[in-house]
Amino acid sequence: MSELLGVNVASGGAAAILTLVVLLILLGRLVPRSVLNDVRKDRDDRVAEVLKDRDDRVAEVLAERNTWRQAHQESEAARIDAQNQVGELLELARVADHVLRAMRGEVPGDAMDPTVAAPPS
Repeated sequence: MSELLGVNVASGGAAAILTLVVLLILLGRLVPRSVLNDVRKDRDDRVAEVLKDRDDRVAEVLAERNTWRQAHQESEAARIDAQNQVGELLELARVADHVLRAMRGEVPGDAMDPTVAAPPS
């Protein structure tokens, strides 16, 4: 450690140490504490901002996912309702078809069929 940057510090005395300190300041290796604190504060502020942006994006993605889940649930509920309504309408159509065929006498085995109906006694 007696030689630094090609200069023997021990033989130079106070002038060598002063020159070394000035050189370190000019090269930016030695900075005042206030500058160091400012740099650290700026770094911490940037990190906090990046973390806040990340948390906002995560919250947005989760909200969007929840929106899609709700939309899917509503869509499935509407599909089930429509399926139930189609089933009811199909049953009504079958009943109406049976009634109309019975009125025309096309339904075999019903009460209007002369082979099934008992003669009046």
